[in-house]
Amino acid sequence: MSATLLNVLPVFLMILLGWLLVRFGLFKDHVGEALGEFVFKIAVPVLLFRTIAEAQFHGASPFRLWIAYFSGVTVTWAAGHLLATRVFGRDSRIGVLAGVSSAFANNVFIGLPLVGRTVGDDGVVALSILLAVHLPVMMVVGTLLMEQAERKESGIAGRGLLGVLRPVGANLARNPLVIGLAAGIVFHLTGLPMPAVAASVVDPIAGMAGPAALISLGMALRKYGISGNIGISACMSVLKLVLLPASVWAASRILGLTPEWTAAMVLTSAVPTGVNAWLIANRFGVGHSLAASTITLTTAVGALTVTAWSLLLAH
Repeated sequence: MSATLLNVLPVFLMILLGWLLVRFGLFKDHVGEALGEFVFKIAVPVLLFRTIAEAQFHGASPFRLWIAYFSGVTVTWAAGHLLATRVFGRDSRIGVLAGVSSAFANNVFIGLPLVGRTVGDDGVVALSILLAVHLPVMMVVGTLLMEQAERKESGIAGRGLLGVLRPVGANLARNPLVIGLAAGIVFHLTGLPMPAVAASVVDPIAGMAGPAALISLGMALRKYGISGNIGISACMSVLKLVLLPASVWAASRILGLTPEWTAAMVLTSAVPTGVNAWLIANRFGVGHSLAASTITLTTAVGALTVTAWSLLLAH
């Protein structure tokens, strides 16, 4: 129990620290935004590059890992959509956003530091393999479903698959995380060791990624808060923190993932909702309060549920 708390609580305490720094005026909001930019554009891509470049895959296939994780995402997303539309009586656009809010984990800013602390290098390798496809899959599916819901509700013609894939693909080609992963794969394929001079730069920057990501996330939480839709947001939070990791755990066991990869997938699925839910709400101008409230609620309660999942995985 104490070992689990020592691994999990610091993750959420650093988020709390970031929130307190802004809440009490020690730093302005724009400082958190700048730190988040550094994390997203420099620190995490360097961490992903180093992880993949130095990883020992031992012939492991990524497909079972992807299937295990996205099986859980599919179950949770569908449950969120059905709850929002059938139980709460919301339109299909809110249904899509409810699915996103319940199934889009904050894998980069919280998942990576958490998995690194609790599982170790093997877990970070597994999460890096997931990150190679997670953002494109989730953003493409979310955008397509939201455009289909827009057509249903307003009758406005959508862009179609190619119309969605073109800008998403262009954005991904410039995405620092994708660039870091791709560079790591290329370096890994060369089979060359990391030069000592390069390692002396890469290692400290990669080491900053976890703490800086958590503090910057805490600083950003000030702009979300609880802004209505408490009932539906609470339901989406339960799906996010309980159903998604439970589904991923079941699929990982069925597919025979190693204990380290199973732990990595379950823990990263158990972390709070990512800010991408807010970005999709902002892009389509619907469901801002649902996304914001779910992000805040899952972050506030996440320390307890992630600790519980960590304890279950340890036995």
